[in-house]
Amino acid sequence: MPEIPVASLDPRHQKLIENARVALDRGNLDYVMEVTAQVLKTAPGCLPVRKLQRVAQVRQVRGKSGGFMARMTSGLSSAPFMFGGGKKEPTKMMETAEMLLAKDPNNVLALKMLAEAAGALGFPETVAFALDAVRELDPENRANLLALGEAWLAAHKPTEALKIADEILRLKPTDADAQNLMRKASVAQTVTKHSWDQQSTYRDKLRDEDQAVSLEQEAKIVTGDEMSQRLLAEALARVAKEPLNIVHYRSVSQAYRQLGNLDEALAWVRKARQQPTGRTDAALEKHEAELTAAVIEKRMKVAEAAVAVAPNDPAAKAKFEGARKELGEYKLTESKRYIERYPNDYAARYSLGTLLLELGHIDAAIAQFQQAQKGPQVRVPSLVGLGRCFKSKKLYDLAVAQLTTAKGELSTMDDAKKDILYELGSCFEMTGKPEAAIEEFKAIYSEDIGFRDVADKINAYYSKA
Repeated sequence: MPEIPVASLDPRHQKLIENARVALDRGNLDYVMEVTAQVLKTAPGCLPVRKLQRVAQVRQVRGKSGGFMARMTSGLSSAPFMFGGGKKEPTKMMETAEMLLAKDPNNVLALKMLAEAAGALGFPETVAFALDAVRELDPENRANLLALGEAWLAAHKPTEALKIADEILRLKPTDADAQNLMRKASVAQTVTKHSWDQQSTYRDKLRDEDQAVSLEQEAKIVTGDEMSQRLLAEALARVAKEPLNIVHYRSVSQAYRQLGNLDEALAWVRKARQQPTGRTDAALEKHEAELTAAVIEKRMKVAEAAVAVAPNDPAAKAKFEGARKELGEYKLTESKRYIERYPNDYAARYSLGTLLLELGHIDAAIAQFQQAQKGPQVRVPSLVGLGRCFKSKKLYDLAVAQLTTAKGELSTMDDAKKDILYELGSCFEMTGKPEAAIEEFKAIYSEDIGFRDVADKINAYYSKA
């Protein structure tokens, strides 16, 4: 069941969609949603209609704090697909997803239902459309980004897949899955460009044996310097052929970063930002800021190593302190500037709150954490950040409230939850509630006796009994 353009619809439906577009411009959102829902019942694979519907839905809820279902289901966003019935009854699942999205277009669970149903029905671009909507709500969700990249590959759009791989690698340069996605997308992009026959292997279509070897190696996860150098050379060649394509600039920057040359990696990101499409690319802007900070941090570590070698050298100490101050000031200035331009980037707000807390600007940090907790991915760490802020201000009852909420939202006893329990126990200690404190420490102790000094706390408590 292939996806279809509007031009392939029944003429009556084409007229309805034309009217709906006019209605959208006039702000008649109810009409747009009614018409698009009607058309999608008979043509669920018409992606332009689905996109038109979502624009109307999102506009209708714009300015609101987010729907009930979005808040209820946001915690499920760590996996790309979560349902077992999509392949058995995809049409029914799609209808359910559409019903939920009509009530709340920010419903992450419904968007994933739509993606799974679309995949079962053979609508790869609709899968990418749904997962991209999840990405807008939770931009740094690794699992969803990987699924989105694979969806773009399935939709035969490797350039889009490359962009997604680059986003993941900006967050974690050593991510093996993202590296593999980038290599697969690079190969697919080359294959598409040369329009090779699918019935024969690409090796048969290549005139140059070296190029065949290169593509085969790109499709594998190889992290050695020799391969990075080779990929760098090829990315530079692509830039020379297509100087306006910022994807190639990203590839060059990534290769330099893998080689440990942060200065060149930064230089190429800045070159990308000078291109027409790079000037307004928010992800590229954020990448530039991160690399700039990494360059300063590397300089600071070099200076720190020099101090370790010569601890009594005043020049070495001054150089280290200068670099550390420069790094702190840059991060703070850049974070504030970024938030001013992108106020709904909750992950960035969390990072700014963390930085402000480290610098001792507690009230400013509280303001950022309060906003950041609206973002599903950073909700729990933002609650912990608030707890630490209130704890530093000795507002222990407020700290306990935030930490207790964070504790309740994590079911697995991982390091994050242990950290929350430890902070909660510390707050109880400071308010003279040893019994409440020891309960939190015991929960950690039963799972991980080596976590911080929890064993000492448990032993000290029972030695008094």
